Amino acid sequence: MSQRIIDMVQGSARPSDAHDALRRELHEEIVSRFELHDLVRLPVEEMRVQLRAVLVDMVREKPIVLPREERSRLVEATIDEVLGFGPVERLLQLPDVTDVLINGPDQVYVERFGRLERVDIRFRDEEHLVHVIRRIAASVGRRVDASSPLVDARLPNGTRVNAVLPPVALDGPSLSLRRFNPEPMTPERLVKLGSAPQFVVDLLAAAVRGRLNLLVVGGAGSGKTTILNLLSGFVPEGERIVTIEDAAELRLQQEHTVRMETRPPNLEGAGEITTRMLVKNALRMRPDRIIVGEVRGDEIVDVLQALNTGHDGSMSTLHANGTAHAISRMQTMMGLALGNMPADAVREMIADAIHLLVHVRRGVDGVRRVHSVTEVAGTAGDRVVLRDLVRFRPTRMVDGYQRGVFESTGLVPNFSERLAAAGISVPNDPGGWSEEVVPCSPS
Repeated sequence: MSQRIIDMVQGSARPSDAHDALRRELHEEIVSRFELHDLVRLPVEEMRVQLRAVLVDMVREKPIVLPREERSRLVEATIDEVLGFGPVERLLQLPDVTDVLINGPDQVYVERFGRLERVDIRFRDEEHLVHVIRRIAASVGRRVDASSPLVDARLPNGTRVNAVLPPVALDGPSLSLRRFNPEPMTPERLVKLGSAPQFVVDLLAAAVRGRLNLLVVGGAGSGKTTILNLLSGFVPEGERIVTIEDAAELRLQQEHTVRMETRPPNLEGAGEITTRMLVKNALRMRPDRIIVGEVRGDEIVDVLQALNTGHDGSMSTLHANGTAHAISRMQTMMGLALGNMPADAVREMIADAIHLLVHVRRGVDGVRRVHSVTEVAGTAGDRVVLRDLVRFRPTRMVDGYQRGVFESTGLVPNFSERLAAAGISVPNDPGGWSEEVVPCSPS
């Protein structure tokens, strides 16, 4: 467990029952003494300053002697309870934490640098956790209760939220938060972390600038959106980009960008805006490129049609365990969406639409890497032909980190002439190439 997390969030000891009781008492007094509807009109930091000053005086008036550090923690915990999301508020402010996973009031985990750690903070009881979940849901205009026990949303700061209440959650309420990193991944940082060598970055940059259609594939938490964000940074200025996401996580730097986000149905089942609806609408917006955060259903039909009808240079992500699995998943989704379309026509449509597959994977050391860059090279018989251009080959573990070699297969991409005609060189050596990458600790 990270001592830094413990120190910043709760101190070295778990809060006592007396500590919890005093915090509840302070909370109730604050609510009764403050005009909170006036207070919330202030900037967040100013609200915290005003509450802190009042709470310090209130604690001094209590018939209990507390050490300075514990008094400070009590004040900050009360502020988090009044203005934020209770015990997890501090975790959401730590730059190194990517996920906060809460399995009931006494089990709180965080993910840092791809590794899960249990932290020594807790909620008073299940009722307290449910209260925090409802507060989070209310902050984004959602409701969660026994009749509607699921909520999936995005906070204004980009944090993705998923909560499940009983009776669906058999062992008690569960809350998952994925923090949004406001600082996008840069090519330099990707190379430094050992996620890909400069050669691979140059290859992907050439593919984006040459208007190839790219699909980033990988499992859950493998870094697909991070790589998609990185790839979008290679799009030249002056092109009109339309992005479509379930939860807006992409942060494009280009000026001419239109962002759209899906919307779930309301409690009456009306008002849903799906990815497929937004893809169809995007085609009427004169985009140069379309970026779809993730393809997961019947929108695959409209996405592939868009890529086959002049929207070159577009990109998306797909949940799959590898490149061959990605092709299989797309065929399955197309079959479910269209039903009677011949299998060979589906394969042709996929092969014509997608030029490059980028497979990302989280290793046993927690490092997210580009594991292969694969060209889609047409069809042959009953299969889509895939040609690996670059592969990552693990070699050994050193100090808890996976060493490995990125290798060029020596194949000349079929799209080389296309890029050359556009004045873009392909950084690939037909004679073969390899580079050992030593990942460094992100901390």
